[in-house]
Amino acid sequence: MKALHEFRKEYTLGRLSESSLTQNPIDLFQQWLKDAIDAELPDPNAMTVATVDAQNRPSQRIVLLKDVSSEGFVFYTNLGSNKAKDLKGNSSISLHFPWYFLERQVSVSGTAHKLSRAQDAKYFFSRPKDSQLGAWASQQSQPISTRELLLTQFHQMKEKFSKGDIPLPDFWGGYLVKPHRMEFWQGGEHRLHDRFEYTLDGEQSWQTQRLMP
Repeated sequence: MKALHEFRKEYTLGRLSESSLTQNPIDLFQQWLKDAIDAELPDPNAMTVATVDAQNRPSQRIVLLKDVSSEGFVFYTNLGSNKAKDLKGNSSISLHFPWYFLERQVSVSGTAHKLSRAQDAKYFFSRPKDSQLGAWASQQSQPISTRELLLTQFHQMKEKFSKGDIPLPDFWGGYLVKPHRMEFWQGGEHRLHDRFEYTLDGEQSWQTQRLMP
């Protein structure tokens, strides 16, 4: 097998310059997200979500971005999950978008804020019914002995809610991540990558600077 240190490539797909930057980093993010979608990358809205627990131990997992606006980034989860428990004690959060097929990545640091139940409901009822049932069937992050038991719970929920609409679980909801720092990374030749950092100052305006690779 080829040794890991022997894997080498040059990053030549593009450059990121000062003239390409937008005043608000979310505008640039939306441009890059569109590029990822247009390039037909698998799961272009997939992001790594990092949280910290009560013992200051970080953890990460892949979550799907479900909305982005001038306010920030939205995702949904079981409110009994490990990430939700972490956020209850520490709202600091980090997101990472690994668009490596485009030789790009974006990292976001911010705080997570619970969405309203009205916002939760609007998205929940837009989901396919099997996804709604999946939310009811799974106590996310809790141990379970077999996959068969999980499927049994799913079919029990399917029978329970066979008539009428499936209600919004009180243990399921969303978060809005409001960023205070964002970094855009574009691969460059000779490992001389382009990196730009946006930071939110006290006057709620964004400041930018180039970072060395």
